[in-house]
Amino acid sequence: MSDGTRWLQSVLVTVPGEVRKFSLLLCAVVATVVSPLCQADANAGKVLFSQCAGCHAVGPDATNRFGPQLNGLMSRGAGVADGFDYSAVFNQNVSEGLKWNDVTLDAYLASPMSYMPGTKMAYPGLQSSEARSNIIAYLATINIDGRVEEGTGTTSEAAITVKQAEEVRPLAIDVPIPEHGVLHLGRLALEDEVVAWDIDVRPDGLGLPAGAGSVEAGAELYDVQCASCHGVFGEGEGRWPILAGGQDTLTEERPEKTIGSYWPYLSTVYDYVRRAMPFGNARSLSDDDVYALTAYLLYLNDEVDESFELNADNFYSIRLPNEANFIADSRSDESWFEASVEPCMSDCVEGKAAVAQRARVLDVTPDGE
Repeated sequence: MSDGTRWLQSVLVTVPGEVRKFSLLLCAVVATVVSPLCQADANAGKVLFSQCAGCHAVGPDATNRFGPQLNGLMSRGAGVADGFDYSAVFNQNVSEGLKWNDVTLDAYLASPMSYMPGTKMAYPGLQSSEARSNIIAYLATINIDGRVEEGTGTTSEAAITVKQAEEVRPLAIDVPIPEHGVLHLGRLALEDEVVAWDIDVRPDGLGLPAGAGSVEAGAELYDVQCASCHGVFGEGEGRWPILAGGQDTLTEERPEKTIGSYWPYLSTVYDYVRRAMPFGNARSLSDDDVYALTAYLLYLNDEVDESFELNADNFYSIRLPNEANFIADSRSDESWFEASVEPCMSDCVEGKAAVAQRARVLDVTPDGE
């Protein structure tokens, strides 16, 4: 880090009340200091904020979720969202003078749990400094009423993409196929790209990677990565699902469907955690991490003891309690299901096809036995 950059950070910390205006002034007149804040793109930050929207809200109707609403974050002060129960360590930092500005918020977003051990924000952090700058720039455009200040942000490819996505596009049936018959959509996937996406794990063992993880290691990972949403003991927080218990509830009107009560295969647990968790930072866990978390989930459901280690060798010896109640779908073998004629594959309807009814209006879900 250059002396010029250190000086810039020092100035921004010591004058928080004018941090945004002053940082922009420095970007304009100090040619020797190159800061990522000068290049921040609020519109790109708006797109990136979708990663945060599961826990935080902005806008005129914003309310507290698992995290506080963020309207006017850069001007209102830290720890002042009405009705939000901040952690003790966060309140302590506020009492010691914590103020949100470009520098402190950048450090916090890089690694919340390292910046403030004990915080409720169980998020591993946003590694890209450019992405952090863009999100901060976006938050700075939102005033205390949730309205976006006019004239802020810059045009970016990300913003253009969002605008295009919001425009009404014609139906595929109304788009003429070019005479040459080639639509020029996409390209063939590279072998490495296919390998990167081909991560599914099947009940018969295909796709399971090498590795191992203990209940003890899984408990540590769970506390940091999962407990904020799923509860300390898997009981679920707010609208987030429970992960443990639920035995003998499947006959109830609202059964609890956990791996201890409902799920048929452990491979589904491993595959889902590996593919989609933790929320907002999917695919950040190593294979061993996923083994450890899967082992800990088994422990929470009383399927293994605390000394258990799950690995590629013993994985398929684990049988979940409800596996026997799942049967293969054999409807295609039943006589009434067999088609009497070859199915029509082209020009099956005279004229232009039209939507006759929508499922949500028709109500196709049966209510009775």
